[in-house]
Amino acid sequence: MKSKIVENARVVENLQMTDDVYSMILETEIADMAKPGQFVALYSNSDSKILPRPISICDFSDGRIRLVYRVVGEGTYEFSNLKEGDTIKVMGPLGNGYPIENLNSDSKVTLVGGGVGVPPLLALAKTLSNNGIKNINCVLGFRNEDDIFLEDDFEEYSDVTITTDDGSAGFHGNTVSFLQNVEEKSDVIYSCGPKIMLHFLKEYANEKGIKLFVSLEEKMACGIGSCLACVCKSKNVDNHSKVHNKRVCKDGPVFDAEEVEL
Repeated sequence: MKSKIVENARVVENLQMTDDVYSMILETEIADMAKPGQFVALYSNSDSKILPRPISICDFSDGRIRLVYRVVGEGTYEFSNLKEGDTIKVMGPLGNGYPIENLNSDSKVTLVGGGVGVPPLLALAKTLSNNGIKNINCVLGFRNEDDIFLEDDFEEYSDVTITTDDGSAGFHGNTVSFLQNVEEKSDVIYSCGPKIMLHFLKEYANEKGIKLFVSLEEKMACGIGSCLACVCKSKNVDNHSKVHNKRVCKDGPVFDAEEVEL
């Protein structure tokens, strides 16, 4: 079975969720290979933009993947204008996913996402729920009430807490501040979001003795581990580069938090 493919995927839907966040569904064989935490590389239809844009897989099922992305530049702006029936070149699934093999039905799991780090956790919440894990808590952090997305989707599979920086919805504060007010201890935390959030989340997990897995976001070029454009600092020497680096696209994007510097 192929580990990844490159194909022209058909756009099924491309909807605006907030001022700058969109949800796109693609019809692609990648759906049959994807795991929670992996990503795809989307190619522009413009000859002036050679490098693909990495976007996390939000959900996958029945020959379709869902991508929830923020418009931040020319490439993602182009994607936001795609219509039903259009095609776009896509490569994937890429990277590794969240390790869930050691969990059982009694495991207490917490998912922590911030901003555009929220989408890849939806596929994880869905997979955990489908695997019979009942105690799933999702803590999703946003800037304000207008920035919130995917809340209803997560509620299908887990208990959800929303945090906002300005207190306009949910808990007033960030995700780590909320966790510091929770008495019940999780067995494991899976996370994705800004590096500053992951930094303080790692401190919290170490203090509480909780296993933490983080999904890192770095600027990428090739997306398959050849160019070393997306390296992060690591605890151990990488067999590929022979220095204290890990390739986010190939070795990650999901890491045991103890493997990387945050």
